[in-house]
Amino acid sequence: MPTSPEPLIEVEQPRDGVTVLRLNRPARLNAMTVELVDALHSELDRLAADNRCRVVVLTGAGRGFCAGLDLGGFGEVPGSEELGPVQSSMMVQTRIATLVQKIRRLPQVFVAAVNGAAAGGGLALVSACDIRIASDSAEFAVSFIRVGFSGCDIGTSWMLPRLVGAGRAHELMLTGRRFDAQEALRIGLLADVVPGEQLLERTDAAIDALLAAPPMSLALTKRGMWLALEMPSLDTAIEMENRQQVLTSATTDQPEAMAAFIERRTPVYGNR
Repeated sequence: MPTSPEPLIEVEQPRDGVTVLRLNRPARLNAMTVELVDALHSELDRLAADNRCRVVVLTGAGRGFCAGLDLGGFGEVPGSEELGPVQSSMMVQTRIATLVQKIRRLPQVFVAAVNGAAAGGGLALVSACDIRIASDSAEFAVSFIRVGFSGCDIGTSWMLPRLVGAGRAHELMLTGRRFDAQEALRIGLLADVVPGEQLLERTDAAIDALLAAPPMSLALTKRGMWLALEMPSLDTAIEMENRQQVLTSATTDQPEAMAAFIERRTPVYGNR
């Protein structure tokens, strides 16, 4: 009997409230093909309806996180077969770019556990996550301009300047140069860098801290912190914050969180 092909996205649920999505094309450093992108879209769509999942870990199989677009051939997006080359290319572009939009819009907090190279679209996926932790062997590059495209792609021109500052982001987008995990930490792209064998442990520690927060508090904080980057004024941000505080104070999880904090115990949330 023939064996089933390995899934392009490995899904694990190591504990309640946590889902691990592992890109699974290790022989190609998890480079993007239409099949891998569609598989990731499917998992993100499933998570949109999963009220029990609160944290998602995005990582890669083998020695790479994601090397970006597979230069050996991305494939053809279904439905583009009879379109012209420009229209077909736009479908490919949109299909990839909407991955980062979905990650940003989902209520779950996304933790990027960067186990290796993250270039091009891989760097865009890292940037779209809410917390970014890397192995000390990880490498990064914007890459797009090095293969003849614009350095502005897949949300990078918006996300990267907000994470590392415009001056550094512009240099990275214009040159496409590689930079290592220590530089990524120094410029603010990463929250932490650890030896490769400690990446899982460090990621678990981040998950522990995230799960200590009530579900609605966690989801609204994710939404609010990204919205604040688009707001024109301090007054606008404070108005948004005021509403978030009132909403979370009206949940039964808020007094439970306070009591658990005072009593130094693990809180028990009902997402109510």
